[in-house]
Amino acid sequence: MPPVQTISTGFVVAIVGFFSSFPIVLSGLAGIGAAPDQAASGLMFASIAMGLAGIGLSLWRKQPISVAWSTPGVALLAVTAPSPDGFAGAVAAFLVAGVLTVIAGIWRPLGRLAQAIPGPIAQAMLAGVLLSLCVVPFQALAHIPHLALPVILTWFVFGRFNKLFATPAAVIVAALATVWSTGFIIPAPPSMLTQPAWVTPSFSLYAALSIGVPLFIVTMATQNIPGIAILRAHGYQTAPGPLFTSVGGASILSAPFGAPATCLAAITAAMCANEESHSDPAQRYWSAVMAGLFYCLLGLFAGVITSFAGLAPEYLLGTLAGVALLGVFANSAQAALEDAQYREAAAITFVVTASGVSLFGLSAAVWGLVIGGAVQLTRR
Repeated sequence: MPPVQTISTGFVVAIVGFFSSFPIVLSGLAGIGAAPDQAASGLMFASIAMGLAGIGLSLWRKQPISVAWSTPGVALLAVTAPSPDGFAGAVAAFLVAGVLTVIAGIWRPLGRLAQAIPGPIAQAMLAGVLLSLCVVPFQALAHIPHLALPVILTWFVFGRFNKLFATPAAVIVAALATVWSTGFIIPAPPSMLTQPAWVTPSFSLYAALSIGVPLFIVTMATQNIPGIAILRAHGYQTAPGPLFTSVGGASILSAPFGAPATCLAAITAAMCANEESHSDPAQRYWSAVMAGLFYCLLGLFAGVITSFAGLAPEYLLGTLAGVALLGVFANSAQAALEDAQYREAAAITFVVTASGVSLFGLSAAVWGLVIGGAVQLTRR
């Protein structure tokens, strides 16, 4: 039986992990062309995939291996032009990213190539992706000030005391605002349990290069590699290859149901691996196991959550996503511009990505990496 302390830790991890970023997942899936039922299915399978992967890896390795959906990855989807093949093309891109992650775990040259992308340039690309999402809360102040302001203030005030609970608190306020805006009339969903929605992938060069490859790169650079670093920082030595292969496999299995990339967690990994999880390091893996169980339970009700989110006034869901990503944006921008050796290339990567330009069928994120990388090479 798992220690009681690890059950409570796992519950907190799941609440923080799910409610801090599910608005970003829904925004990303909607932005890439998912219909409401497909978005609900994608949210459900993303949650179940990370839950089962976290349970399996933690029990296998007896280490607190926390797994998450790729928050930076779904933020990328929210600002990427949809595939000409619609959501079916996006699903094909999810599969491409998953396959690349599996290969990176098995074939070391690809893993080393992903890690060889300079951190400041990868972080600059992420910051460029996040910029347009992080300005939405302040745009919302001009359109729905009576709804956006309470959400922003709640996030800010709670963040002064505990950053982990700032976004979940903002979610509660946004939910109350949604109920108030509907006149306290909330239609019952057709089913409490989410219905799976299979999407047959439609492969294309655009989907692979403009969505799949950037999704793989941003997930590896900002989630998988830091996730390994956090485990090692807490004294857990593990080979990264099998972990990359496992989360990549989870991505492949869940992608046809609309789920974007599954990856190693970073923030919640630290919550499971530190001394507050359990005084005995050998028992802390139970926290990740229990978090995985709660993720699966939350995933079953993703349809109810998605239906309720669909009632939110325009800009409100974007406000939630924006405040949830402000901290990530700040950290990415700092990491991008901190090293003077990479500052010029990182700045160019940032502005190209933030511009949203799309040329020759390639998205701004790809061009940001290409142009920023080329600028950096000229410095050598």
